[in-house]
Amino acid sequence: MNVPFETVTPAPADPSALPFRVRMRDGVRLATDVYLPDGSPADEPGPVILVRLPYDKSGTYTSLPLIAPYLTRRGYRVVVQDVRGKFRSQGETLLFVNEVHDGYDTIEWITHQPWSDGTVGMWGDSYYGYTQWAAVASGHRALRAIAPRVTGTELGQVVDNPDGTRDVEMGIHLGYMATHYVGPDTYEWEPDPARRPLIAPFEDFFQALGRRSPSFDLAFPQEVRLRRWPEGHPFDHRAIPVLHTVGWYDNCAPWHWRDIEELARRPDWANQQYLLIDAIDHENYHLAGAPYDDESRDHAHSRDAFRALLPGYLDPALDFFDVFLKRQGSPTDLPRVRWHLVHGDEDGFRTDAAWPPRGSEVMTLHLAPDAGAPDGGTPGCLGTTPPGDQSTAHWTHDPADPVPSAAPNAFAYLQTNPRLQDWSKRGDVLVFDADQTDVPLDLTGPVSLVLALDTTGPSTDLFVKLLDVHPDGEAELIAHGRVHIDDPARSLTLSLGHAGYRLRPGHRLRLHLHSSDFPEFVLHPGTDENPWLATSGERTTQRIRLGGADGARLTLTVAARER
Repeated sequence: MNVPFETVTPAPADPSALPFRVRMRDGVRLATDVYLPDGSPADEPGPVILVRLPYDKSGTYTSLPLIAPYLTRRGYRVVVQDVRGKFRSQGETLLFVNEVHDGYDTIEWITHQPWSDGTVGMWGDSYYGYTQWAAVASGHRALRAIAPRVTGTELGQVVDNPDGTRDVEMGIHLGYMATHYVGPDTYEWEPDPARRPLIAPFEDFFQALGRRSPSFDLAFPQEVRLRRWPEGHPFDHRAIPVLHTVGWYDNCAPWHWRDIEELARRPDWANQQYLLIDAIDHENYHLAGAPYDDESRDHAHSRDAFRALLPGYLDPALDFFDVFLKRQGSPTDLPRVRWHLVHGDEDGFRTDAAWPPRGSEVMTLHLAPDAGAPDGGTPGCLGTTPPGDQSTAHWTHDPADPVPSAAPNAFAYLQTNPRLQDWSKRGDVLVFDADQTDVPLDLTGPVSLVLALDTTGPSTDLFVKLLDVHPDGEAELIAHGRVHIDDPARSLTLSLGHAGYRLRPGHRLRLHLHSSDFPEFVLHPGTDENPWLATSGERTTQRIRLGGADGARLTLTVAARER
């Protein structure tokens, strides 16, 4: 079958960089560029910022040739490297498994160069945030600080929860492997979400390409858990300062928040954590500019737009590295938490010593049926008083007509910044509305939903979205969560992540519950078949309990309110 695709090969080498082929312990050589500060002699040592990525160190997607000079102007030597098997680097193209030892060997090489003073920090987004944690797991003593953005140590992994539930697999999970990890190049193509089984477009693509992705074949049809940490998990190694950059609209934020929450439970790491929480998505679009319907403002299309975002993108990390790599100033000069309150009165960030901010408290809203609606009718109500009678509410999941994902590109949610009021009109979305607020309500921390759920199927997926409904009826996203449930008829607590959001007077909270979010997430067939292999599906009905000891309730973290 004909599958159109475009091959992305290495961009022309940046003439301002010094090229090297750095030898790893097994003889494989990795393509590496070194940027020195203007006017700095090649033998003058200084601190180094290392970036290891699979997206072409010379390419326009990550724009390292624009980023590196911005960093060198602050006096840093910058090393950027194609990871093993990607673009100009030698070796096998295999996701995750080689990054620990390759990270160690690269840092070791850096420490022996005349322009290095033996002090190394690392910076980068997503996979090149993951390579920072891999370097931590290598145990190299020269690594003094890292600044991972929109990432996580479990990046790309379907996570098992302590209560026996699982995360819902992202539909992009296999797509990433079939795009970036087939070979040295990247292949841009779009799988047809209407094809059944869901795996068919991928097999057609591999046939058209004439090769397969080893990482894909390790993940499907039965996942082989890759050995990411041959030297032990990074959190079990020496604690170093970490600047986390988390996006309120980042589709990978659940992985990042799990890291932050786990590190907070470890005193040695907790004392070294710094948080920067911004109103960005995975591709660094910011709510302040959304939607990006003018290409001249879109950094994916305009070099000028990309240059304009560099201060906000890089300055926080540079200020952090100045303290921990250059020893300029004191750690107490850095705020422990900087966070953006969406729709707050102030521009810019708020600061605090902890997250959630001091003085935050818990608010509980109970899910209840509409007073005039029959059992299971919608919309229901969200209120501070639990319903007096026990009842249930239900919705039906139809794999032939799934609830569609809101954004055309889940990684670039704010590029379009979709509104979600039309989803409230679907019969397969359960809706609960709170009263309009007459005073500002600031959400400032974790959000979760406690509920007891049953299904007519062998298992089910649950998606929950918390929305802000404007006075004109528009609804925008505040927070969301999802879970795959293999053991129905049980109570569970579903995390909707964290929120930093002001609900303004005249606005109301709304909750959506449904069983599909396709194609961002793999479609549940309503049967016990592998969802990638199912050619048809069955309708299932999901039911939750309202009222009583296990009645559904939403827990919000909010700023302290006047009594």
